[in-house]
Amino acid sequence: MSDIALTLDGLGVSFSGFKAVDGVSLMVRTGELRVLLGANGAGKTTLMDLVSGKTKSTEGQVYVDDTDITNWPEHKIARAGVGRKFQIPSVFREISVRRNLEVACCLNPSVFANLRLGFSPAAKHKVEKALALAGLEAVAGKPAGELSHGQTQWLELAMLIVQERRIILLDEPTAGMTEGETAKTAEIINGLKGSHTLLVVEHDMAFVREIAETITVLHLGKVLAEGSIAEIENNAAVRQAYLGSKGIA
Repeated sequence: MSDIALTLDGLGVSFSGFKAVDGVSLMVRTGELRVLLGANGAGKTTLMDLVSGKTKSTEGQVYVDDTDITNWPEHKIARAGVGRKFQIPSVFREISVRRNLEVACCLNPSVFANLRLGFSPAAKHKVEKALALAGLEAVAGKPAGELSHGQTQWLELAMLIVQERRIILLDEPTAGMTEGETAKTAEIINGLKGSHTLLVVEHDMAFVREIAETITVLHLGKVLAEGSIAEIENNAAVRQAYLGSKGIA
């Protein structure tokens, strides 16, 4: 396995002549948590779309380890180990939390076939570990439709964990959460560092301070700056374009 899990090399996409992402290059180390910052329209979500295959690039390459996955179909990128969690979670609301994880754990794409299958001890262990990591053990038997907003977000993240996605893309994971849910989300995400490589888009600066290792700031589709929290806070160009005088507070 490479020391660099995700490489973007001059990645870009144009829509009717408008460059939404313009020649972005970055490298994310295996096990690293990278935060993407930038104002609305900076290109953050579009960049995630390019990595996950939702949008096809018009320039540049995406590599997972040393494999060029540029413009692969979404399902093939997922099989290469890339998982994406959107702002609006997608879970099976009628079945239990544990059963959601068992379905996610199973390779058979048919939900109904999955529900009839037995699970190996290794698969059961993987499900129980994900429940514990996501703080969902107490609600494991509940239908997913009865979960709070935060719990539903944690369930979808746990589903990516049991699918063994090595690279996880998180698009505003704390949107709509209470203060307590946000703190719990920071704890969960910090627990994934090292075993998973994470790329996180987030606007909540207090949350960013809790999780960030390295920050990449996008502006008008390009990389404006990259570095630690202190380096980004003290970058005059970032302050002018995005942070203002408050910094990451």
